[in-house]
Amino acid sequence: MTEREYNECVRIYSDNVYRFILKNLRHEEDAKDVVQTAFEKMWQHREEVSYDKSKSYLFTVAYHQMIDHLRKVKRVVLRDEFQEHVSISNKPANNLKKVLEEALSKLSETQRSLVLLKDYEGYSYEEIGKITALSESQVKVYLHRARIQLKNYLVKPENVI
Repeated sequence: MTEREYNECVRIYSDNVYRFILKNLRHEEDAKDVVQTAFEKMWQHREEVSYDKSKSYLFTVAYHQMIDHLRKVKRVVLRDEFQEHVSISNKPANNLKKVLEEALSKLSETQRSLVLLKDYEGYSYEEIGKITALSESQVKVYLHRARIQLKNYLVKPENVI
């Protein structure tokens, strides 16, 4: 990959990769770090990466970086100093975006990534399999289960109202 092709990849794909990672991490600075690292790795391996495969390469690297980040964050456990149970219900009525984000947050990391790659980014089952290192049949099964879980969450009135 040439420097010009790399710059073209940054221009074309940076927004898509960022949106995908941000949807999963739900933290802007962490998402920016993951995307930056993905592009840095592509630059370091530009000799081996062909321009035709650059989009798939970026999403694969970003996905794995995101998983590594999530694992690292899970290891850090913060203790609450207060044992008070405060229940605050702050669900604005008819706020579809918030409801969908809440529904997605109920999914496992893998399920959420698969839903976003398929339904949000429009990847094929085969491409998703390459990105996530799952077989095509695993992608279909996990995606089907995730959609059932989303449906079950979204049909409950207490979750939507």
